Amino acid sequence: MMCGLKIRSLKKAMAYKLKYHPDVKKSDLPKIDAKNRGMIKRAIEDRLAAQPVTYGKPLQRTLKGYWKLRIGDYRVVFKVSSDSIFIFGIIHRKEVYRLIKKRIEDEFQDR
Repeated sequence: MMCGLKIRSLKKAMAYKLKYHPDVKKSDLPKIDAKNRGMIKRAIEDRLAAQPVTYGKPLQRTLKGYWKLRIGDYRVVFKVSSDSIFIFGIIHRKEVYRLIKKRIEDEFQDR
């Protein structure tokens, strides 16, 4: 029992800071039903914030350097830096790559 507490507190201590693209709140979350939103929130807080490289999968080709976390029919696309995770989108699997590519391109054009 004591060992389980230590591991849990160790995970919390190593948690990454989560940052979200403005479109996540504005356009992604309103499209997701409450049940899936809860499931996605738990997965981001419990798995992604603690160990993104363990639970995520690296993307390839034009999205190289970005990662995805699969949660049911939804994909969380993110980028890991030294102490934070920037979430670019939480989008249904059928449209995620088309929308995320445009979102990332727009992000770099704004800079």
